[in-house]
Amino acid sequence: MERIPMTAEGHAALQAELKTLKSVERPNIIAAIAEARSHGDLSENAEYHAAKEKQSFIEGRINELDDKLARADVIDVTKLSGGKIRFGATVSLVDVDTEDEVTYKIVGEDEADVKNGKVSITSPIARALIGKEEGDEAEVAAPSGARAYEITKVEYL
Repeated sequence: MERIPMTAEGHAALQAELKTLKSVERPNIIAAIAEARSHGDLSENAEYHAAKEKQSFIEGRINELDDKLARADVIDVTKLSGGKIRFGATVSLVDVDTEDEVTYKIVGEDEADVKNGKVSITSPIARALIGKEEGDEAEVAAPSGARAYEITKVEYL
């Protein structure tokens, strides 16, 4: 069974989503199905079919979250240190060509949110950064072409 790396924050978010699905969404959809059934003929009942489809989605998501949480390898980033970039690192970069500065935190796949500076461990930029240190350059294969970044700071927050 392959372990899934995630931060404690990401693990808590998945647990909260699972709790909401089980304690709020599942009972709501069961009630909606019961209500739709009371309207009679199920073969032409759009409310019933929509509710069953939503139930299928909710049950699938519950199973997916149960699996991910069971395989979670929760990494406490605050206990990490050192100069090498690895999972959980917050990395400040400068684009060699444009001098633009960006900061990314390397997180698990389910936590990734580029707009908030969180990139997945499996993303091209994270793969290019892993193992490098402050002062190194990393070349990233981006859709718009290769980009070079200088690593200016590595932190574990």
